[in-house]
Amino acid sequence: MEDDKSIKDTVRKGYAEIASEKQESCGCCSCGCQNKSENSSEEIAKQIGYSEEDNEKYSGANMGLGCGNPVALSKINPDDIVVDLGCGGGFDSFLASEKLSQKGKVIGVDMTKEMINKARKNAEKNNIENVEFRLGEIENLPLEDNSVDKIISNCVINLAEDKDKVFSEAYRVLKSRGAAYISDIVLLEPLTEEQKNDEELLVGCVAGALLKDDYLQKIENAGFDVSILGEDKEISKKQYSGINLESLKIEAIKKDKN
Repeated sequence: MEDDKSIKDTVRKGYAEIASEKQESCGCCSCGCQNKSENSSEEIAKQIGYSEEDNEKYSGANMGLGCGNPVALSKINPDDIVVDLGCGGGFDSFLASEKLSQKGKVIGVDMTKEMINKARKNAEKNNIENVEFRLGEIENLPLEDNSVDKIISNCVINLAEDKDKVFSEAYRVLKSRGAAYISDIVLLEPLTEEQKNDEELLVGCVAGALLKDDYLQKIENAGFDVSILGEDKEISKKQYSGINLESLKIEAIKKDKN
């Protein structure tokens, strides 16, 4: 597509518009508005693993932007420090916070000011105190080395141009044997050049996605033991107009480097 800055600007603009509810009537699919379907955010959430109770509790935070439920996959302990990469309106952050004691904490990170503002308002509305939201990029996390127990991420890493940097940053901030739980879109066959340069597909989590094997290799290269917890190929028909892709669910545990 264009250069890194213009790609990032395109993604930031798209998600700022979603946060500002300018696209509320378009029928947003997971990860933006790639598929002009009639699915509501609540229907999408049910399709990808959230309960009706989750939707009812945090309806204002659920923006229909995920491709899985990484919190349901995670092994969060009560006193953990948890980071939500690309936290959006705070939906996964709030669900993760339910697993924590008063010593635990969720830190949501998003590069879009409008999303951070929305997440903070949602936290205040729901009286959630063990979360905080920080403006920042997942390629340059605003966190100390070895300071985090768990990472969750939902359909966000595919939006980053430099995925190697995302995974190296995740490795940096996690404590030894800390774990990342990731739901993300991966390709099962290469895209056409036209698809790669389609801005709507970029914001829709497709144009920037990697082939499945390449994605997994990058995580391993960063220093993680990787386990596949699930694969959802049906999401292609439901939300991505039949493009040959899937939602991949991963546990990545930080190895100690010699």
